[in-house]
Amino acid sequence: MLTPFRNEALTDFTLPENRAAFEKAMVKVKAELGRELPAVINGQEIWNGEGFVSINPARPAEVVARFPKLGIEHAEQAIKAAAEAFKTWQYVPVQERAGYILHAAGEMRRRKQEFNAVMVLEVGKSWAEADADTSESIDFLEYYARQALRIADSSEMLIPYPGEQNGLYYIPLGVGVVISPWNFPNAIATGMTAAALVTGNTVCFKPAEPSSWIAAKICELFWESGIPLGVLNFLPGKGSVIGAHMVEHPQTRFIAFTGSKEVGLRLFEQAGQTKPGQLWLKRTILEMGGKDAVVVDETANLEAASVGIVQSAFGFQGQKCSAGSRAIIVDSVYEQVVGRAVELASKLTVGAPDTSAWIDQGPVVDANSFKKILDYIELGTQEGKLLLGGSPMDTPDKGYFIPPTIFGDVDGNARIAQEEIFGPVLACVRASDYDHALQIANSTEFGLTGALFSLNRQRLERARREFHVGNLYFNRKCTGAMVGAHPFGGFNMSGTDSKAGGPDYLLLFTQAKLVSERL
Repeated sequence: MLTPFRNEALTDFTLPENRAAFEKAMVKVKAELGRELPAVINGQEIWNGEGFVSINPARPAEVVARFPKLGIEHAEQAIKAAAEAFKTWQYVPVQERAGYILHAAGEMRRRKQEFNAVMVLEVGKSWAEADADTSESIDFLEYYARQALRIADSSEMLIPYPGEQNGLYYIPLGVGVVISPWNFPNAIATGMTAAALVTGNTVCFKPAEPSSWIAAKICELFWESGIPLGVLNFLPGKGSVIGAHMVEHPQTRFIAFTGSKEVGLRLFEQAGQTKPGQLWLKRTILEMGGKDAVVVDETANLEAASVGIVQSAFGFQGQKCSAGSRAIIVDSVYEQVVGRAVELASKLTVGAPDTSAWIDQGPVVDANSFKKILDYIELGTQEGKLLLGGSPMDTPDKGYFIPPTIFGDVDGNARIAQEEIFGPVLACVRASDYDHALQIANSTEFGLTGALFSLNRQRLERARREFHVGNLYFNRKCTGAMVGAHPFGGFNMSGTDSKAGGPDYLLLFTQAKLVSERL
């Protein structure tokens, strides 16, 4: 019997022994820098000449890993290998499949600081952000293994019918394409892949290019835990080439994607078009963008609200789909809350995160993001009042560092208040009253997460009904969903599927909304 699911504890880096364990892991992974890491299809390693490199965004000249140049022929080979492997993998007992996933969870827990160190180097996460990412990865492994066992035989849901013996069983679909993002490169990649594997599907896994090193580590972990050859295939490379081919392939049964709205909508459209030889409609699991709001009314604990705004906006440099990039504050407390948020954000430390446990913010992920964010900051100088930051931080290694940036008196319809920036940029919007604040919060096409700081019970209850987001938090930040406790889904344009447990039959016809109140 498995023990009940519990969320993985975060590492306390104030303890010297935990810092020492991380530093030891950092030495280990730095010894691996610059390695050539192949694609793996049906257990065969493929190196077809260097296609791209993954770099350290704190020191862009530092190559952390090299990856092969893959083409359509490799995507075709992977789909065929996964389809062949599915013929046997689908019949492996769920208990055995869950055993592999639980073994992977134990190994990731044992090597936690190693996985943390890779993300610190490859995508610029702070120690704490990397640790939360790996903890969530372990949670997904533990959670999905238990859920697969739970739903495998759901015959007890059926009403007995005289003269018949009926059974209800969840069966796998077939070959799936998993396309993971770089911002939660361990947790989301591990979660989407583990959920597909443990339910008997085979996977062709294409990670985002900037986080391909940690993706290779994840695949190695699965293979070492017993996942057979061909069941999981690793294809680092261009989404426009190999990803697009696998998405459109007639043997692909489902697509699990986390990334931008633009790409997600294109995948959704492509999945709806049947190809010659395709006998089914493809399923899509899409989690896309966000322009999330933290709303503060005049009854709120203003210190808690200010802290929540800063945590929501600047965790991992604002590079979260759940980041609170809009602070909507009623007029009577606007100056006080914004002033305190600026004060708190100004104290955040920015630097290369591998150098210290006390770095709050590392670099943004790459040159393209760096330019895009700076372009939005320039736009922000025209749309609001610059209160903090606004200029990149110059370093000897030319890292992609952008300090926390806050704009005040931004109109709710301004571009920096409507468009996803995906960087450390906060737009503060003044609302005349609570009604106006709620109206502004609902004014974007996005609806992923949101937070409300208020001590007024009637307003909290109204927000349950009228604040249109997938995850709504009361009196806490809008980031940091915990597996199992906070099923992470979306609303409107942001996607409708949950990361933290599959919906039952009836929920397939509704949209889920989580409301979590800080006690």
